Amino acid sequence: MDDATTTTTGAVTTVTLGHATDWAGFRAAARTLLQGGHPPQQVQWFTAADAAGDLFAEGPGEAGTADAAGPPATDSAPGAFLSPGAPPPASPLRVPREFLQRCERVVLHRDPGRFALMYRLLWRLAHEPGLRHDPLDPDRLGLQHLDRAVKRDMHKMRAFVRFRPVPEPDGGTLHIAWFEPDHWITEANAPFFARRFTQMRWAILTPDASVRWDGQRLHRGPAAQRSDAPPPDAGEALWLTYYRNIFNPARLKLDMMRKEMPTRYWKNLPEAKLIGELAQTAQARSTRMVEAPGTVPRRRIAAGPGRAAARPAE
Repeated sequence: MDDATTTTTGAVTTVTLGHATDWAGFRAAARTLLQGGHPPQQVQWFTAADAAGDLFAEGPGEAGTADAAGPPATDSAPGAFLSPGAPPPASPLRVPREFLQRCERVVLHRDPGRFALMYRLLWRLAHEPGLRHDPLDPDRLGLQHLDRAVKRDMHKMRAFVRFRPVPEPDGGTLHIAWFEPDHWITEANAPFFARRFTQMRWAILTPDASVRWDGQRLHRGPAAQRSDAPPPDAGEALWLTYYRNIFNPARLKLDMMRKEMPTRYWKNLPEAKLIGELAQTAQARSTRMVEAPGTVPRRRIAAGPGRAAARPAE
């Protein structure tokens, strides 16, 4: 189910979105609700998966279900939402573009209250002109917090995905990676990898969904399991050897490392298995580096016209 539906029971309106990241459905439903003057405290938000797991949720067709898309907006420009009231105002409510962009990301968060928060802010923007100038408003701060969490998760995915090559029947190679995101970011993040690895055929598997790039376009797939990803290979052993040799014990800062590379990601990073060993020997290695005598570079400069070759220092 891709279309959002609304169900009205008494004074409460229930909106069921097609899926967990149904931004288009949310935007259409919010526009209709705002135009109809439905205050946020009288609106409940669910997704199709929520309704399927709720024995008390009213399904489509019950209690006068209606298409939430409603009448088209009088202004289809980005940032246009219809203001509430009867009759509808002559001009639509315009919200900051930043608000729309932030909401589009917040839809990817796993917080079940994200849709209610976004609609509440939209309602308040229509009724409280001063809200735009109050950066310390709790609802605005809450939306920013969810937005930062999603952006951080997308950044971590880009940093910590590790591909492993798998031969294909046609003689080519498919690079497969396993990742466990905190939020529903897999499909939204896929275009970044398509741009970054355009010449490479790859697939990213997650517990929520899978995405594959065939060299021409992206394909969406079902959720996967860790066992669907390939095991370590010889290339990974070479990478571990390289990582061990470039490790600088004098620059080890475990607290900073855990902040930038949280331990929950370590299980999917090949090099993480070396961190404990390298951290335990870091102090001894640093001491040996400090105590080691200095070395003199033995550089030979080629002789030129009128210049004798430089001799190594004695």
